[in-house]
Amino acid sequence: MRNVTLPAIAATLFASPALAAKGPFFSLGNTDFVVLLGFLLFLGVLAYFKVPGLLGGMLDKRAEGIRNDLDEARKLREEAQALLASYERKSREVQDQAGRIVAQAKEEAELAADQARAELQKSIARRLAAAEDQIKSAEASAVKDVRDRAATVAVMAARDVVAAQMTAKDAGKLIDDSIAEVGARLN
Repeated sequence: MRNVTLPAIAATLFASPALAAKGPFFSLGNTDFVVLLGFLLFLGVLAYFKVPGLLGGMLDKRAEGIRNDLDEARKLREEAQALLASYERKSREVQDQAGRIVAQAKEEAELAADQARAELQKSIARRLAAAEDQIKSAEASAVKDVRDRAATVAVMAARDVVAAQMTAKDAGKLIDDSIAEVGARLN
């Protein structure tokens, strides 16, 4: 700081306004000289109380604080970049995992659809088989009913025909033959 003070004093002494004053320069009647003395006294007081050193120390402390703040900001920026890279990596991993989950879900859905189709076809085949069995059973029942009715109608028609053509003598002979046949079968 002393390197700055001496050139400032020298520049003040050789300044053109100081040389432009009327009368002798080194006189207390010259205001420029009085101002110069006041200024030099002010600079002397500042130097005596070591104000330039204090100001330099304060500026050095401030510069150190700023340097520390910059270092801390740099560290925080690096941490933020590392954290951002980590989150981006995790995001990509999550997206990849989500893609795999979606693909697996599609595969499972396709398998489930295939199984459902197979089960539906089996169910349809069972129902068709059951319907065919019911149709066959209904046909058999209908055929049996038709045969029973035909037999009943034939028996009634035969009875009517036999009754109309049969005489009392033929009826007696038929009864005797039937009794003999029943007796032969029982023995």
